[in-house]
Amino acid sequence: MSSACCDRRPDLAPTGRRIALADAELASLGFSRRGMLRAGALAAAGAGLGASALAAPGRAAAAPARPVRPKHLTWLVGDHHVHTVFSHDAKYRIQDQLDAAQRFGVDWLAFTEHANFAHADRGLADSGDLLDAERARRDLLIFQGLEWYIPAAEHGSVILAPGKDSRDVLRAFELAFDGKLNGWEKPADAAQHAEWEARAAAAIAWLGQQKREGRIEDALVLANHPMRLGIDSPHEMRRWRDADPDIMIGMEGAPGAQGSGVSTFARAGDQRGEYTNAPRPDSFAAYPLEAYRPWGGFDWMTATVGGMWDSMLAEGLPFWITANSDHHLQVRDTRRIGDYPAEEPYTSLDSEFDRWAVRGRRPDPVETGQPQGGSDYWPGEFARIHTGVTDRSYAAVMDAIRGGRMWVDHGHLLDGFEVSVQGLSTGRGRERTTGPEATLGGRLSVRRGQDVQVTLRITTCDTENSAGILPHLDHVDLIAGPITGPVADADEMRAPATRVVRQIDTAGRRGTFTLTHVFEDVQEAFYVRFRGSDGNRLGAGYHGAEVDPAGPQRHGDRLGDADPWADTWFYANPVFVDVR
Repeated sequence: MSSACCDRRPDLAPTGRRIALADAELASLGFSRRGMLRAGALAAAGAGLGASALAAPGRAAAAPARPVRPKHLTWLVGDHHVHTVFSHDAKYRIQDQLDAAQRFGVDWLAFTEHANFAHADRGLADSGDLLDAERARRDLLIFQGLEWYIPAAEHGSVILAPGKDSRDVLRAFELAFDGKLNGWEKPADAAQHAEWEARAAAAIAWLGQQKREGRIEDALVLANHPMRLGIDSPHEMRRWRDADPDIMIGMEGAPGAQGSGVSTFARAGDQRGEYTNAPRPDSFAAYPLEAYRPWGGFDWMTATVGGMWDSMLAEGLPFWITANSDHHLQVRDTRRIGDYPAEEPYTSLDSEFDRWAVRGRRPDPVETGQPQGGSDYWPGEFARIHTGVTDRSYAAVMDAIRGGRMWVDHGHLLDGFEVSVQGLSTGRGRERTTGPEATLGGRLSVRRGQDVQVTLRITTCDTENSAGILPHLDHVDLIAGPITGPVADADEMRAPATRVVRQIDTAGRRGTFTLTHVFEDVQEAFYVRFRGSDGNRLGAGYHGAEVDPAGPQRHGDRLGDADPWADTWFYANPVFVDVR
């Protein structure tokens, strides 16, 4: 516990006095807020984020060259967004989450507790000590991270590789750059919004600087539930990416909290992901009302073919998607929040948050025998990230995430999904040979006029999921579009030439099988990404049937319409194909 922790009321308010205390704590770690902001701003400017950045985003953000598929990939299941009693709104102990993760086949996960002063003062260190002990006794890769309140925007997952100074760097980042701690939420006007946007970019660039200087082994940032409030504008997302594309690598393609429509106290109108909001004053005005709802359980940005995600991919730059549990409170679990001690200072505090903030953690949960509230599924129970790694290590997982070697599924729709993209020789028939191959997140260079073959190796699930359903894969979609380069408008959220180029029927197929598709006589650079579903709820996509004839749909507003197990999908990150 810091020396400043005990001489104040344990609240969140970013008062001048509390900021001064945070500055003293930063100094004790060898940092200064002013120096961090300046260093981050300079690093962001060096990445091409000067005054012209919004007019020409991505000019200095080069996509990494990953032309060759790594051999002998192993696919590890993960979750990058998990909470415990060290978050003010979550219920379970660290060991509870880890027990569940192992039960559902998770290989790695990141604890991302909510940022606030109590967490920075005590919770981060106390939870970190427990994580160290768990790493020593479990066959799990356990990351410590943070749910960052991005200045002027939504939340983000900040994930650091374990290391000697990683906890100090994470704490300094929280104190200096968190939007809630520093009062950088809900900007009052355009000037304030612009100022706080710059601080978000500086924060990402500062993390990259810590990695380059060797202070930390590695760091990653992802945007969480981007369309929940509509306050992550397209230009902000591009600006975060461009601040350091080695650090800010993507977004949650599907939010957690997928069980909100079937929870103990579910109401008509509840949606998967708790996506039940409407625009507010700081929301991006151009987002349509339909964007505030999930489509097949996925965020509108991801689920819309030719939409926001595709507009970023069409720039030819890396920006990946994930899925996760965002686990706080398990659906229909019978444990309740534990009781705080009947003693001071707890008895004099008015709110549950203030009682939580005394130690920066809730008491252990207590069994009741009765279903409680909650919208979440355990890590690995419903949503899974599959990461293609070269070995079982922290570095390999982070390299896979950064490289886009990821696919995600809901409801255990698939057990395996592997991709190979190769240029074909000019011959025809069986004698045709192939050259280098790329996989998810990779880039392949081919000659103009060459044919390009996509090979998918799929393994279906042969066991029932936790809902008692044996998943079936109805079809696989290939979604492709041209790489058109930097956008003229940083708020662009349309890739008009991207569409579903082929839907492959897989109904009734079981086990492991291979699908192929050939793009013939390739004349321009393009990307291809992949999607599939159980076929239970299909219809014309957001931009119409000519773009997406059998895409995910919004759920209805009747009680039970948002049952997540009734409508499951998988999505995979793209492969880029360059033409020379």
